[in-house]
Parts: sequence; C-alpha cells; structure tokens
Amino acid sequence: MDSSPVRIMIAEAIGTFALIFVGVLAITSGDLAGAPPGTINLASIAFAHGLTIAVMVAALSAISGGHFNPAITLGFIVTGRLRPGLGVLYWIAQLVGAVVAGFLLVGLVGSDAVSVGTPTPVPGLPYGTAIGLELVTTFFLVFVVFGTAVDERAPKSVFPFAIGLTLALDIMAVGPLTGGAINPARVFGPAVASGTWTGHLVYWIGPLIGGALAGLVYNLALMERAPSPPTAERGGPAPEEERR
Repeated sequence: MDSSPVRIMIAEAIGTFALIFVGVLAITSGDLAGAPPGTINLASIAFAHGLTIAVMVAALSAISGGHFNPAITLGFIVTGRLRPGLGVLYWIAQLVGAVVAGFLLVGLVGSDAVSVGTPTPVPGLPYGTAIGLELVTTFFLVFVVFGTAVDERAPKSVFPFAIGLTLALDIMAVGPLTGGAINPARVFGPAVASGTWTGHLVYWIGPLIGGALAGLVYNLALMERAPSPPTAERGGPAPEEERR
C-alpha cells in the first residue's frame, strides 16, 4: 500500500466518487430516459454497484487498499491494521468524494433524480430492522474483504471481484427494504446534495457496527496471526520469513 497520505486520499475519493456516480445513475437512468417501468431492475442496479467496486478496487487497491467505505476502514482500525489518524483521512476522502459526486449529479440530472438514488428505508420498515439488515450485509462485505484481500493465504487474483460480487448480492438481498447502501458514504453524498435525510442514521449505525464486528471476528478467530508492525501497514499478516 502507498505510504503517501495525499495519494491515499485521492484514491479513496476517486473510488467513492465512482460508486456514488454510477450507483445513483443505475437507479435513476431508466426514469430519466423515459424507459418503461421495470426496465432497470434490481439485478442491474446491484451489478452496477458491484462492478464499480470491483474495477475500482482492482485499479486503486495498490495505493489505498481500495476501501471506499467508512465501514471497511473502521474494520481495519479496530483490528490494528490502520492507524486511527490515517483512518480519519480515509473517512474524509470518502465523504468528500461522495459529496462531490452528489453535487455533480445534481448539476447533470437534477436534485429529484439524486433524491431517488439516495437509499432510504421502505415506508413502514422499523428502524431497528433496517439497522439489522444493513449491519448483517455490511458484515458480509467486510468479512469478504478480510478473507480475500487481507488474508495472505487467499488467492490475490480474485479479491476485487469477490468484494464486488458480495456488494451485488447484498443489494439484491436488502435493496427493496433499505436501499442496500452497505456504506455510510453511499448515502451521505447524495443526501447532502439532494437534502434527502430519511432514515439517515440507519446507514451509519448498521454498517459501522457490522464492519467493526466483521473485522474483529475474522482477525481474532480466523486469521493465521496478528500482523507484525511492518506488515500491518499493508493490511496483511506477517509473511512466512517474518514468523521465524
């Protein structure tokens, strides 16, 4: 992973920007184009999000690790794989990238379209249920991040698409109920730009708890060993030669 905080922040901002830009348009582009209802279905929305994450992780993981999600970053902080001070810079970059994408979309397609593309709980869904759904699905996402990108026993060629596909399946599972944010930044950027704040805390409480739990469970129960200080910075356990 790159040691320059500036490059890390640029990478995180760009990756998060891409997720929000593509994610909002995946939801609203059919309506904007006057397509018949149902033309843009849940699977296409889910795969638009998942493919965006997959390609951005592949492109930028060598620089920042490819988090693009405050919940993933929190999982790295609580397991000691990321210094809290640097983690704050990740969060700032992610939220700035999300907000810039939100305002650019308002300028391109209008505030109403961005509002439609902002996840909100379905009317009547209890907030506790919404939080639980976002918590569990974010747990899956961060668990896969640790299992494929962090654990050095995993084949490294698959992790961008494993992470992207996990996000896609999460959205297919809970998208009709919570909007399937699985990421506080995915909601924050469009909410700031469009003024859509319905159920906003759901998307901070659930994902942050889920991300922290996933990191701790994988790190404490399944990781071969805790990282040594030199390897903690690159997000993996100590390689074989450091264990002797």
